[in-house]
Amino acid sequence: MAQQPISLPAKLINGGVAGMVGVTCVFPIDLAKTRLQNQRSNERVYKNMMDCLIKTVRSEGYFGMYRGAAVNLTLVTPEKAIKLAANDFFRHQLSRGESKLNVFKEMLAGCGAGVCQVIITTPMEMLKIQLQDAGRLVAQRNLAVVPSPTGGGGTMLSCSYIRPVSAMQITQELLRTRGIQGLYQGLGATLMRDIPFSVVYFPLFSHLNQLGKPSETENAPFYWSFASGCAAGCTAAVAVSPCDVVKTRLQSLNKSSNEEIYSGVVDCVRKIIHKEGPSALMKGAGCRALVIAPLFGIAQVVYFIGVGEFILGQNPFNLYSA
Repeated sequence: MAQQPISLPAKLINGGVAGMVGVTCVFPIDLAKTRLQNQRSNERVYKNMMDCLIKTVRSEGYFGMYRGAAVNLTLVTPEKAIKLAANDFFRHQLSRGESKLNVFKEMLAGCGAGVCQVIITTPMEMLKIQLQDAGRLVAQRNLAVVPSPTGGGGTMLSCSYIRPVSAMQITQELLRTRGIQGLYQGLGATLMRDIPFSVVYFPLFSHLNQLGKPSETENAPFYWSFASGCAAGCTAAVAVSPCDVVKTRLQSLNKSSNEEIYSGVVDCVRKIIHKEGPSALMKGAGCRALVIAPLFGIAQVVYFIGVGEFILGQNPFNLYSA
């Protein structure tokens, strides 16, 4: 693969299609992840992912699970395109004169891809988190204990009004009050998450996918690429979950009166461990694995099938030879 010429337009199409399909499928789980990561141990609104999704539907309606999806769908095309195309580009550059990349060069290519993608990822995540977390803050303020139908006590979320705020309004407010750096709040934590993720994901995917190739001259079938993308994505996602928790906390602008304000990455880690324990750094890890696994599985299927190449008339569309 490293010796094939790179078609940037095809890679951009592949990344865009993969990102939009993947985000549409897993966005409700991503919303649950954000809310679970942001809630404090002493102010629990949600017990787990399913409890979060059920309470979200009850209090905000079905489309409440897709709060913030619009900004993700808009920016995921360039984000995924940059990530996949950058990795492909760096692999191509590092493989000159070599038939196969060693693990160190594969990790180096992944590192380069992780650095490149934060140009889009940081503002995208910044806006998405504000929209996703709005419902949790309202639910936390309106949490009440009411008698259950069986006569015991039970926790119930009262229906409350969430003031509609768009990604454009948040962007304008950030630019007005903080300038362009406002959109890049949490950049350091994003780099801490995305660089190690790419360093783990891309080499692992490459080696897993290699196992499914019938021969050196043939590519793995689409179902093997999907399984390899899921396995590599799940592993990398869990590995960097503490960084994702820190990033989410730092990028959350709106907080309840009892929630801490963090001055930076080190301060955030210190306060989380001190007040909530080390296990708090793994909040939402299961949700993140469920989001990333199919997201990157779909991405690699689209990428290796060559949907972009097919659209541009460069390659035939073939599920079994891709």
